[in-house]
Amino acid sequence: MFRTYFLSLSIAGLLWGSPALADELPDCIDPQFQVEMTYCAGVDYEKADNELNALWPEVAAAAKERDEYVAEQAKSMGVPTTYEALLTAQRAWLKFRDAECEYQSYSFFGGTGQSMAGSLCLAQITRERIYQLRQAIDER
Repeated sequence: MFRTYFLSLSIAGLLWGSPALADELPDCIDPQFQVEMTYCAGVDYEKADNELNALWPEVAAAAKERDEYVAEQAKSMGVPTTYEALLTAQRAWLKFRDAECEYQSYSFFGGTGQSMAGSLCLAQITRERIYQLRQAIDER
């Protein structure tokens, strides 16, 4: 999945890397060509991923703050702390997201839309996770 995504971005970079097109970025408001759509889907995913990465320290801090109250009890019961459970959940979510988007991209298997579909999926599921994590922070 990611190889396809980065390959498509590399191809897009080569296309826009020519001197004649160096000052022109694709119109991601209304992309007209497949290469533009693929590029814009990649940009959209990159924005969502950056937002998730920026949110992560706040999420981790909230989990660690909760652990001030429950960590000792959790350890005495032999269960993970809030932070440990968060890490396990996030790692599982990353595997799910990547596998799900690989699967969804197969709707366009072998076609020019495959990497675009994968990137669109990655952006959507990443935004859903951001929403979930923000809600978890707000509930604490």
